[in-house]
Amino acid sequence: MTLSTAFTSLLGLRHPIASAPMGGSAGGALVTAVSRAGGLGLLGSGDGDPAWLAREMVLVDTGRPWGVGFLTWALDEAKLDHALTYRPPAVMLSFGDPGRFVAAVRSAGATLILQVTDLAEARRAVDLGADVIVAQGTEAGGHGARHGRSTLPFVPAVVDLAGPIPVLAAGGISDGRGIAAALALGAAGALLGTRFQATTESLADPAVVKAILAGSETERGSVLDIVRGSHWPSAYTARTLAHPHLDRWRDREREAAADPRARQDYQDDLARGTIPPQPVWAGEGVGLIHDLPSATDLVPALAEQAAQALARAGRRP
Repeated sequence: MTLSTAFTSLLGLRHPIASAPMGGSAGGALVTAVSRAGGLGLLGSGDGDPAWLAREMVLVDTGRPWGVGFLTWALDEAKLDHALTYRPPAVMLSFGDPGRFVAAVRSAGATLILQVTDLAEARRAVDLGADVIVAQGTEAGGHGARHGRSTLPFVPAVVDLAGPIPVLAAGGISDGRGIAAALALGAAGALLGTRFQATTESLADPAVVKAILAGSETERGSVLDIVRGSHWPSAYTARTLAHPHLDRWRDREREAAADPRARQDYQDDLARGTIPPQPVWAGEGVGLIHDLPSATDLVPALAEQAAQALARAGRRP
């Protein structure tokens, strides 16, 4: 069963699956594996650091569509212009108003993918002429809307608003059943993050991968941004697995922000190796992840699981 959608047709993909542009995890090897397998691999460029891009772009050799993702709030025009010299077929912008970057992406001939976390952002994406909209529910790992909606009600609302624009569902999707559910909600595909962190091509630290494979419960907040000295806008909080500093400062975010010892304690724990080098960003679907496959094998396996789930759902009881 072939899952052809407006998303696969737009980009010439075999499967309606994209890997999220996760900073620190989605490097050139992962992008290549996902795209060669028939999905859309997205490079996690973050703020567009030229040195990081140069290192990872050497590994991007897909022969298939691929893309690069940026944190809109952290990006500037010069870094975007530099990244576009690599001629990515697709560009994804997340978290913040992408308006000032749209013309450059259009001029480069890249497919414009805009991630949204609420309906106001979705309307803005439609007005800006997005080619693809990613509707991210609050189940997503890493950063997302502080006051957003969960994936199940959010995706169809964005689908209705977007009209003919293909919508990808994101947030808590870790297997083919989740992809099938996204398609049933009217999405043209799904964007998965945590699932692709636990692949052999991921750049994620081995300790992070181990935690994902053993993880089950997540929580959302801004404590880890505060103690790390991160400059994320306050509109976005982050979903992670358990962490000692969450236990230490939970429900005391203002106190942590005002106390210089909070950042120093975090740095001391890093130096001692008592905490992982990065927080374990993970979505609510983390408990469904138990293996460490190659993304080359994972993409078609997810597509087959989705096809089987849709076939089961279509049978009469």
